Amino acid sequence: MILKRLIATAALATMLCGTAIAGELTVVSFGGAYGAAQKEHMLDPWVKATGNKILSEDYSGGIAEIKAQVEANNVQWDVVDIEVIDLERACSEGLLEVIPHSILKPGDDGVAAKDDFVPAALANECGVGNIVWTVLYAYNSEKIGAVAPTSIADFFDTSKIAGKRAMRKRPQVNLEWALIADGVEPAKVYELLATEAGQKRAFAKLDTIKADIVWFDSWSQAPQLLNDGGAAMAQSANGRIFAAIQDDKKPFKMVWDAHLYDLDVWAVVKGSKNKDLAFDFIASATSTIPLSGMPDVAYGPTRKSSTALVDPAVVPNLPTSHLDEGLKADGIFWADYGESLGEKFNEWLLK
Repeated sequence: MILKRLIATAALATMLCGTAIAGELTVVSFGGAYGAAQKEHMLDPWVKATGNKILSEDYSGGIAEIKAQVEANNVQWDVVDIEVIDLERACSEGLLEVIPHSILKPGDDGVAAKDDFVPAALANECGVGNIVWTVLYAYNSEKIGAVAPTSIADFFDTSKIAGKRAMRKRPQVNLEWALIADGVEPAKVYELLATEAGQKRAFAKLDTIKADIVWFDSWSQAPQLLNDGGAAMAQSANGRIFAAIQDDKKPFKMVWDAHLYDLDVWAVVKGSKNKDLAFDFIASATSTIPLSGMPDVAYGPTRKSSTALVDPAVVPNLPTSHLDEGLKADGIFWADYGESLGEKFNEWLLK
């Protein structure tokens, strides 16, 4: 498997050398094990093959920084890894460039890009999917106590399992989880959350653990909180926990019940001075071989030709192996309701 990937990577580099575009890109993503995997499989091969340079930066997600740059007509970022749950809104507000699908390479098996990508990866004109990932929660098996959690209801039940709950400080995921923990069927979550009554119900459920929530901004903080005992359970991108288990040998356990899965995409900030260079990078980064490296951190590739190269031992740790236990994040819902629910969430935090 490793030899197969190395041979294909060499072939990719040879092919790209003939299409180099001179310049420098600023590429922004989420850092950690995920960012390291992107650097190894996407950024470094492109730099080596083309002779271009990449300035790599980390951010915490959302669209605030992108919006500020575009509105100030002072765009510093070129390519951004953005969650689809934020993509719809960013694209509809004109903060991202439209990416022509004609730039995308066919799969290494010769299948056209439009047929090789999973449909959701190309569903929005402003992004090209690079991973399927999910938000779940995890716990430290050496610190949890006699009763281990198994469901999203347990996450919200501090009388059953005491301790702090670590959560990312934004309404996305938290409101969905609150409704599911309160007994709402996952298939009806967004229909209910679109109503005033549903929103009140979600915030009321969050109220039940509000005093026990530890808020964080970056996914990198989740494993730290589990490791040092700052939280009994921590919401996290699955890859962060997988990396802690796999690389750092941490005694963490992942709970897949009600996980909220989604895609990340590569996008280009509107007004980038390096748009053509950015498109060239995205075409490279989303080709078969680079995408096949993302399961190294337990994120599923968005191409079928890439999936064929994944080590079978890793497959059980991918979100795509647990879709029946989870809910697909609805980016269109958050494009419509993200601003208003963001304001309500911030007001709720101050109460």
